[in-house]
Amino acid sequence: MNAFVKNKIIALSILSALCYVLVGYFTIRTNFVQLLFIVSVLFGTFYSIIQKTQAQPNTLFAIGIGFRLILFGCTPFLSQDFYRFIWDGRLLAAGLSPFEYTPNQLISTTTIHQAQLLYNGMGNLSASHFSNYPPINQLLFAVAGAVSSKSILASIFVFKTQIILADIGIYFVGKRILKLLSLHTNAIFLYFLNPLVLIELTGNLHFEGAMIFFFLLGIYFLLHKKLFLSALFISMAIATKLLPLLLLPVLIQFIGWKKSIPFYFIIIVFNGLLFLPFISVHLIDNYLDTISLWFTNFEFNASFYYLVREIGYCIKGYNIIGTVGTTTPILLLLFIGFVAFFKNNKTPHKLFLSFILVLSVYFFQSTTVHPWYVINVVILSCFTKFRFAMVWSFTVFLSYFAYSNALFKENLSLIFLEYLIVFGYLIFELRYTKSANKLQ
Repeated sequence: MNAFVKNKIIALSILSALCYVLVGYFTIRTNFVQLLFIVSVLFGTFYSIIQKTQAQPNTLFAIGIGFRLILFGCTPFLSQDFYRFIWDGRLLAAGLSPFEYTPNQLISTTTIHQAQLLYNGMGNLSASHFSNYPPINQLLFAVAGAVSSKSILASIFVFKTQIILADIGIYFVGKRILKLLSLHTNAIFLYFLNPLVLIELTGNLHFEGAMIFFFLLGIYFLLHKKLFLSALFISMAIATKLLPLLLLPVLIQFIGWKKSIPFYFIIIVFNGLLFLPFISVHLIDNYLDTISLWFTNFEFNASFYYLVREIGYCIKGYNIIGTVGTTTPILLLLFIGFVAFFKNNKTPHKLFLSFILVLSVYFFQSTTVHPWYVINVVILSCFTKFRFAMVWSFTVFLSYFAYSNALFKENLSLIFLEYLIVFGYLIFELRYTKSANKLQ
């Protein structure tokens, strides 16, 4: 790396570091203009840094760790979910199941420390529902509950440590997978240095990174034909976040029908064992009721759904989320079945293309797409030639306008702009790929 490139990377890193200080310690989510300005600068520096092909991986890795350490000391500034994480963890440490009781049911009787502060912080919506976080996620919460039962700040530090360690694991496993795919290993920095990843994971304590680490580790062992280990880690991914369930059918062709039976059996049994400590007569009903809310009650930053909703208002005169929420999962399952059985998923490259296709369609038809959800598409894009997820990881911040007003009202013009840019770039990539294939 020559002196000019080295000095430019240092300058860009310093500018980025200052921006992470500003966004992590001096920005509140109601200040949308400040947030968007800082994020815009961060994505500009991010793009400039990853374009430096002469940069050494160790240098870029150190920069990524440095940015995470900057955000280590801040409290989450764009999300209040961490209050529920701490609540669940302390509940478990006290011997109670978060799948059995809602915070509303316990707030007047619980003896966990800082209960009222946690209850007020999580908000009425979270407090009125059972936990929707699977067992491995609950285990991570419980670690914080056991280690720091009296300090919210200490619990935050435990969560941040877990998330940073998961990101480091993603970096090393991701590099190994890229080597197996004969792709440039620096592609992992599209994830590791991405401002959305840094802000939403280390900054705002979302556990997508833990799920991604387990899932990538499962895929890594799958590529090495170690099916038991693969099934074990994919099970852990599902037990952290349920999202990988959508990708399981896509694996059938790659594994083969005969070997798929014990593979899926291991996943089912292991997940059953993980839920065993929480077993009760109400577990299934409580958990499914909470999960169903995401399809039939919640709306945020949707794309096609908002178009369908407007059509529903014109035709029916009311919000048709209940109908759409029960219909789209069926259509999604049919689409996943098509991808699993009729597309070619027999090579690692094709497998990742199908992964990104399934998750993209899922999010594009969802009623709720929080910014940190896009991280799942960002990591998969590292193993393909598609980069629309990088564009989306920036434009998704437009959705934070909703937090800038007391009514939590979204600006549909900004949502339209977000997806217009994303779909525009995706169409460009699809046409470019099709043209490139014709020339080969």
